[in-house]
Amino acid sequence: MVKVTINEIVCKGCGLCVRACPKSVLALSKTKLNAKGYHPAEVAVPEACIGCASCARTCPDVAIRIEKE
Repeated sequence: MVKVTINEIVCKGCGLCVRACPKSVLALSKTKLNAKGYHPAEVAVPEACIGCASCARTCPDVAIRIEKE
């Protein structure tokens, strides 16, 4: 099992993680706004995550953490 955690406070909604994910696990939120006014990334399909960490490596703000249980 893999757990993806996104720090919504730091995320600026650039979408690089969404494009980097080979399994389309992430999406930019359409309903949430963070304190900076950005739509942060969110985990849309957690069960599809394979733990490759492409999203975390791509994130310029280091807002994503991958934990393998």
